[in-house]
Amino acid sequence: QVQLVESGGGLAQPGGSLRLSCAVSGSLFSIDAMGWYRQAPGKQRELVAAITRGGTTNYADSVKGRFTISRDYAKNTVYLQMNNLAPEDTAVYYCNARYGFGNYDSWGQGTQVTVSS
Repeated sequence: QVQLVESGGGLAQPGGSLRLSCAVSGSLFSIDAMGWYRQAPGKQRELVAAITRGGTTNYADSVKGRFTISRDYAKNTVYLQMNNLAPEDTAVYYCNARYGFGNYDSWGQGTQVTVSS
C-alpha cells in the first residue's frame, strides 16, 4: 500500500506563496496519477491539481495560473507550488495517489493552509 505524508502547510498572507510537499512511500513510477485536493469547512473535497504518470496536468479553474503541480522522481515527492494565494484558498489540502491501474487510492493525512492578513 502506498503511504503519503504531506508537509508545508501554514499561514500565508493574501498574495503570498506556499509550497506543499507529498512524500510517497515506494516509487513514483508505480503511481498512475497524483493529485492535490482541498476541503474547506462546510464544503466538499475538490480536486485542485493532478499529474499523470505521463506528465499530463490538470487544474481547477480557480487555481489555474497560480498553482503548479510537479514531481521529483529522485525524492519520490510531489509538490504543489501555490502563488498569489487568496483567502478562498484556505482549506485542508490532501495528497492523493492512484495506482494499481486505477483500482486503488491512498490519501495523506492533510495539511492546513490558511490565507489571512
